[in-house]
Amino acid sequence: MARRKEAHGGGHGWFVTFADLMGLLVSFFVMLVAFSNQDQQKLQIVAGSMRDAFGTQNTVRYSGIIEVDGLPTRPKLKNAAHIQPEDASATPTPDQNAHERQFGGKFENDQAFALAAASLRQALEDMPELTEASKHIVFEETKEGLNINIVDQDGRSMFPEGSKEPYERTRVIIEKIAGPLKAVPYRISITGHTSASQAAPLPNYGPWNLSVDRANAVRQILEEQGYPSSNIYEVAGKADTDPLFPDDPYMAANRRVTITLMHEAPPVPPDLKP
Repeated sequence: MARRKEAHGGGHGWFVTFADLMGLLVSFFVMLVAFSNQDQQKLQIVAGSMRDAFGTQNTVRYSGIIEVDGLPTRPKLKNAAHIQPEDASATPTPDQNAHERQFGGKFENDQAFALAAASLRQALEDMPELTEASKHIVFEETKEGLNINIVDQDGRSMFPEGSKEPYERTRVIIEKIAGPLKAVPYRISITGHTSASQAAPLPNYGPWNLSVDRANAVRQILEEQGYPSSNIYEVAGKADTDPLFPDDPYMAANRRVTITLMHEAPPVPPDLKP
């Protein structure tokens, strides 16, 4: 006589999996409902706990005005800064952060600068005249401010080889940038960079001279377009000491002129009376 097989406990396999799926979906929607009505104090506690658990860093946004091929992505961050313990707490408040920062009112200044930088970036992205030049303009956010890099591409340089005078297309790009720059109250710095080269430098005129002269040429074009010289913080050259792509110092994109919107409090108007 055939023996009847005994039923195994636990039910059907598919039913258990389906029940687990339903449980997860219910939990997910409960979480969505919970976060739909945000409690700012609790949200700050959660954000602080996440920062303490995983750490924080300033991420680098690396893109041109229009996403195009031509510039490779970097394998690691070039600009990263550590967050001080007092700036990453499990229970932060806007008043506490603003008070504990090194300079008074820095929290509010950070918000104002972020808004100005975003408006400048958007203004440049919305200019149809710069669409063709988008491959040569790279934005980069650093601790010092917003960098607007005017870079070389392989086979298409912004300056003639060894010359401090830009091509006409480069001059047009700089002239178009001057307008949006005048609309923000922050000072700028202009820095020239060269790429590493195996060729011998010209006598009495090396990469340091060339990078400074190119930065100064950009300054002159901006001032010709009405940009106030009082808003220029510095004009400098760094030769090949600060490549945009440290892993490949010979890359053409390391040859650039960087216009930095300085991350600092806006200058006080000279006619302002307390």
